[in-house]
Amino acid sequence: MVSDRKRLIWLRGMVQTGDLEVSTIEKTTSRVLNEMLVKLFNNIMDAEEKAIITEEYKDITNNDMHIIEAIGIEEPRRMSDIAKRLNVTMGTLTTNMNSLEEKGYIIRERSKTDKRVVLVVLTPKGKKAFCHHRGFHRNMIKAIVRGLDEDEMKVMIKCLLNLNEFFEKYENGQFQ
Repeated sequence: MVSDRKRLIWLRGMVQTGDLEVSTIEKTTSRVLNEMLVKLFNNIMDAEEKAIITEEYKDITNNDMHIIEAIGIEEPRRMSDIAKRLNVTMGTLTTNMNSLEEKGYIIRERSKTDKRVVLVVLTPKGKKAFCHHRGFHRNMIKAIVRGLDEDEMKVMIKCLLNLNEFFEKYENGQFQ
């Protein structure tokens, strides 16, 4: 099987020499991009799980780690804000929070000013997990941008913004 990198090099060469029609270029580019995005998604999920769920954090899932990330280390977060950020229901989040609280990663407290509001903070164990997760993402970003010049960075950011916009519109039912 031809690697994605070799396919892109071939495609770039064909475009530069004018040996491909526009429709062929679009079809080939679309297929290569689709394959790369699927592979990238799977690789990120697999690598993140291997990097994050170490012996020290074997009692939580990758999903739990993303909840810890959504809570953050700055200040107490409202349960409703966390649910919104993660795009999950309060019921789903409550189930996960019960588990994280039992394992010692978080503490939940009622707001002193509004007893309807539940605030969540990370324990020292939770903060350590947060930093561990953040480290993986920092290393991933460094690997992504290594060797890119400013113009290439702008193009990459534009592409990622377009992809994110697509997902947001898809989620809101604007793409069927």
